[in-house]
Amino acid sequence: MRAYFLLLFPCSALAAGLSPHGLRCEYLETPLAVEDPHPRLSWTLEGGTAPQEQRAWAVRAATSLEKLLRNKADLWDSGETTSRATSQVEYRGKTPKSGQQVFWQVKIWDKDGAESEWSTPASWRSALTDPEQWVARWISARDETPLHTSRDTLYLPPAKYFRKEFEIAKPVRRATAYLSALGNAELRFNGKPASGAFFLPGWSDYHKRAYYRAFDVTALLKPGPNTFGAVLTDGWYSGYVGFGLLVGYGPHKTGRAMYGKTPSLLAQIEVEFEDGTRKLVGSDKTWKVSSDGPLLEADLLMGEKYDARREFAQWDRSGFNAAAWQNAIPAEANPSVKAPFSDNCGEREVDLGFRKPAKLQAYTGPGIKITEEIQPVKITEPKPGVYLFDFGTNFAGFVRLKAKGAAGDTLTLRYGEMLHPDGRLMTENLRKARATDTYVLKGAAEGEEWSPHFTYHGFQYCEVTGFKSPPTKENLTGLSLQANTPKTSSFECSDAVTNQLFKNIVRTQGANFLEIPTDCPQRDERLGWMGDAQIYIRSATYNADVASFFTKWLDDVEESQRSVGAYPDYAPYPMGHGEQGKTFGTAWMDAGIICPHTLWKVYGDTRVIERHWASMSRFMEFRQASSPSFNGVSIGNAWGDWLNLKDPTPMELIDSAYFAHTAQLMAEMAEATGRILEAAQYRQTFEDVRKAFADKYITAEGTLLKASQTACVLALQFDLVPQGNRAALGKQLVRLVEANQNRMSTGFLGTKSILPALTSIGKQSLAVRLFQSREFPSWGYPVVNGATSVWERWDSYTKENSFGGDNNAAMNSFSHYSFGAVCQWMFQSLAGIDTDGPGYQKILLKPIKPFSGSEGAPEPLTWVKASYASPTGTIKVEWRLDKTQYNYSVEIPPNTTATLHLPTRALDTVSVNDSPMETAKGVKFLQFEDGLSVCELQPGAYRFQTHFGL
Repeated sequence: MRAYFLLLFPCSALAAGLSPHGLRCEYLETPLAVEDPHPRLSWTLEGGTAPQEQRAWAVRAATSLEKLLRNKADLWDSGETTSRATSQVEYRGKTPKSGQQVFWQVKIWDKDGAESEWSTPASWRSALTDPEQWVARWISARDETPLHTSRDTLYLPPAKYFRKEFEIAKPVRRATAYLSALGNAELRFNGKPASGAFFLPGWSDYHKRAYYRAFDVTALLKPGPNTFGAVLTDGWYSGYVGFGLLVGYGPHKTGRAMYGKTPSLLAQIEVEFEDGTRKLVGSDKTWKVSSDGPLLEADLLMGEKYDARREFAQWDRSGFNAAAWQNAIPAEANPSVKAPFSDNCGEREVDLGFRKPAKLQAYTGPGIKITEEIQPVKITEPKPGVYLFDFGTNFAGFVRLKAKGAAGDTLTLRYGEMLHPDGRLMTENLRKARATDTYVLKGAAEGEEWSPHFTYHGFQYCEVTGFKSPPTKENLTGLSLQANTPKTSSFECSDAVTNQLFKNIVRTQGANFLEIPTDCPQRDERLGWMGDAQIYIRSATYNADVASFFTKWLDDVEESQRSVGAYPDYAPYPMGHGEQGKTFGTAWMDAGIICPHTLWKVYGDTRVIERHWASMSRFMEFRQASSPSFNGVSIGNAWGDWLNLKDPTPMELIDSAYFAHTAQLMAEMAEATGRILEAAQYRQTFEDVRKAFADKYITAEGTLLKASQTACVLALQFDLVPQGNRAALGKQLVRLVEANQNRMSTGFLGTKSILPALTSIGKQSLAVRLFQSREFPSWGYPVVNGATSVWERWDSYTKENSFGGDNNAAMNSFSHYSFGAVCQWMFQSLAGIDTDGPGYQKILLKPIKPFSGSEGAPEPLTWVKASYASPTGTIKVEWRLDKTQYNYSVEIPPNTTATLHLPTRALDTVSVNDSPMETAKGVKFLQFEDGLSVCELQPGAYRFQTHFGL
């Protein structure tokens, strides 16, 4: 067969003049509370004539924008600094004062010495590190209600409304509001929200650490009287959390009040006037509070109930009559509340009264926002007066309701992911999560509009009862909630099912990446399961910029670490009431090593290694102590290859594999941070575990004694067998797949790596066949059965058993990203985009070698087009197979180099951008490797033309 490389997208030279754009501090745009006095700065490069790179940079920083633009850098003037770095650049200027805003710019020099203009200014604001700047005190409403003790009824207290009026007598230069809470809160000024973010301030182990958030509210203030308002709800602090109610965890086994009984608020505003003076207004006992407002119920799992007839007209504006409101009290003034607290280790007495968090910390995550409005595609009426709105896709969030009716008319909204065959809403898989919102109309003649603020649901369908006449699609709009993580990927190919699968993966990631990486967004769980996170994190990095998201969550992980060193099954760990995580298991606890390593490899972030090194070292000490002979052990929860299809893998083998893997990752991270001795020690640990694994599990023929598909995959991917045995082990894996009718039997652990394992042993055709299969079990099976998200189980639904068979309502999520970890292979092998070393400074381009199609595949792949906005810039690739033609194009961002593995050995027939390869600009042939031509590429856009046999 002969093939030709053709132009797939324009290959014109990049625009003249390399310049910096997209300035960020600690991965965020204009953060308003940065605790580190030496934060990391980053930018991306645009323009320039290919091939081009940054030779040097200069950063200047000032205390005001005016000074910065007048070149009076009174905080830092780095001068010309020879470096190609465009990220992880540490600020080395004067330490900013507490709460000070820092304005900064960068300019660069290219390799030819051409100097750019200064970038558009950016800024960050330092955190409130001076205790005297905190005038706010923890306040609460007086709470004399008895502690809820029943598992048979729900306790859903009303929201607390707080207000405080203050005067603005002078022109305002800038105003910054700060908010923390034990619970979830919303901040308001003069009738408007301070932010579009949700579930503030964020989830943590509140006994150890509470987050605070900062908001620029300058535009919300006005001369004269102003009003500071806040709405406070239970949130994760005292609401229902996880499966606590289902299994009987928490105070009196009720599943709520895991951290404490009564929510508390900490809030203040700092107003800077044009004359240089300041004014601070903070929460204290002079604030007014009421629980008689319209928000009667507000719970993350159970939903909201809002009675519009009870609205306080303009309660968050000046002039409101708050005579009926009570004075707030210091949070510590509420009484001590002793109660029996149950978890999986037994029962003990705890105090659910106020406990001041040991640390108040600026929030490091990206926050949660509404990212999309989704219109219904269909309305059905399965029963008279029961209306089902189908939004056409599974997402996390809630709806915006528009309705008109009489005062007291009540609309009840229930949410679900699937429908029963008779058209009824399926809610059995929600378990104890009520997932119901209720709105009581006030009777406004012009109609009413409402959406929840303190709950969210995972759903495709919303069932509404209470409409007096048939509704229209305009009555409901879906509002998708996600973490504010910028999207970074695109992927499309010749296979429509694969394209839908990619959309499903991205949608499922968004639905589960809100505050933490949750397992599911719909049922009574929504926990930060560690195994799921470590399986999926590399895929997540392709689809979104998740650096700050995982930076925040890894603090939760360390905070939940057991005293013996093990990481828990999930983090945060609410079931412990401030104690360390008690449940743990192999491959789940290893996320504490795998996730920091992934952030380093993708983003070049060594600070995350430094931040958690002591914690990670304690974990490895625990691993060593648990397995002194370097053989794996069955310890903790035996999750293992979770949800495999009757092809279990011994826990001891899995434990050995992950012991070796984490030792290898620790060696790499130690070397990256200059820990040479530790690197050598961890390499030796890896070799010791590898030898013990071989002695116990590998036969003289090089195969595994206790073989499962997952066992073979782990041994191959974690480098547990000598090089000479890889071929035999690879053949064993292929035999196991073929014996299973060319189908997978893997669970969470094996599925992540089965396609990379097959690809690594030269079985790309089998890998693609498994990937493209539409038969059960496969990634395609849910898609052809209507899935708009990734399902938790291979058999979440089957044509034969519907939701029955081995499935049950106890665990059947239809939005669960773990099996979506195949996205990593889609980018690294189908598209061929990877990093060659940390941070994408060097790029690896190794698309799967094309072939005429997989036997049994309904639509053999004939083209793939993908892009990835890496930390160093956007990478674009496209290849196409059309009978005898194979086409490949690539675009590489400035300031990088790429190694391309081109599927041909016929170099004399290769042309690049219409020139012979040997004279092509920016291309250097390196060597032949495994039948591929390996080339080095400089920045730019390339097209290749060649003749070769496939």
